[in-house]
Amino acid sequence: MKTLTGMAVVAAGLCAASAAGASTLDDVRARGEIVCGVHFGLAGFAAPDDQGNFQGLDVDVCRGVAAAVFGDADKISYTSVTAKTRFTALQGGEIDLLSRNTTWTYMRDASLGLDFTGVTYYDGQGFMVRKDLGVASARDLNGAAVCTSTGTTTELNLKDYFDGNGMSYNVVAFEKEAEVVAAYEAGRCDAYTTDASALAAARVQLANAEEHMILPEIISKEPLGPVVRQGDDEWGDIVRWTLWVMDTAEELGITSENVDAIKAETTSPEIKRILGVDGNIGEPLGLNADFAYQIIKQVGNYGEVFDRHVGPDTPLGLARGLNDTWKSGGLRYAAPVR
Repeated sequence: MKTLTGMAVVAAGLCAASAAGASTLDDVRARGEIVCGVHFGLAGFAAPDDQGNFQGLDVDVCRGVAAAVFGDADKISYTSVTAKTRFTALQGGEIDLLSRNTTWTYMRDASLGLDFTGVTYYDGQGFMVRKDLGVASARDLNGAAVCTSTGTTTELNLKDYFDGNGMSYNVVAFEKEAEVVAAYEAGRCDAYTTDASALAAARVQLANAEEHMILPEIISKEPLGPVVRQGDDEWGDIVRWTLWVMDTAEELGITSENVDAIKAETTSPEIKRILGVDGNIGEPLGLNADFAYQIIKQVGNYGEVFDRHVGPDTPLGLARGLNDTWKSGGLRYAAPVR
């Protein structure tokens, strides 16, 4: 995959913004599939199973959009993008949607010709160390060698944390997460830092996972979410409302298992509207009336997706925490469907 630097990145962004006048939805329909840029090896978020089928929280965002557009969650082609190449791939039109544990920041949102369309996972940066290192806090890492990825917010957060606490450190950085994890496991650094969810994903893949621990400090805010090109509001709205449909379904107790029964029996005007029984909520987005039903039926509500890929009963064992619904004390809150 090609990469761009300097003014070439700006030029690519401007070209992409101009090209966005051509509807992404029309292009996707003409092609017959969505090209989704994802991680190719982050357990719980995007990784192939034994049969080569991609699974994960980020993957299910792509599947939800495909269900909304085509009525078929499998009409997707996945493209591997790294932390370094993900934005240029989207700017250059190589992918239609970026769904790859990407932090929503001011500079990314304001300067790259791209739009974030929501938050898939509320995260924060942490540290993983070997238990035999004998540290219990990130404050004990003064003078440590720290492994991390290039092209991410992680390096900047790392500098802020150590400088702010009057601590020294040495960076051991690589472009690909697999290289970072391999270096950490080989003992080339004392600690590995990235989003806490990615640390949990990396830990379960280590040869001796029980010998490693994630320290308690969370040193940043990392709202991770899908990204599209600026200039095509319709496509951005489709991705945004895919996430909000998943959230709304959980709020209303609608699951992939009970959606058919609810659709047939409900007397709720709100649920009838959402499931396409009354009216056509899909029309303003160029979608079918039952687009929300298709998302819920084929992919599930947000809670189902979370539990399936990263929840307490998975190898990652992540608690809902900030990613719970607003009704349960979390941050997930969808705009009303009306």
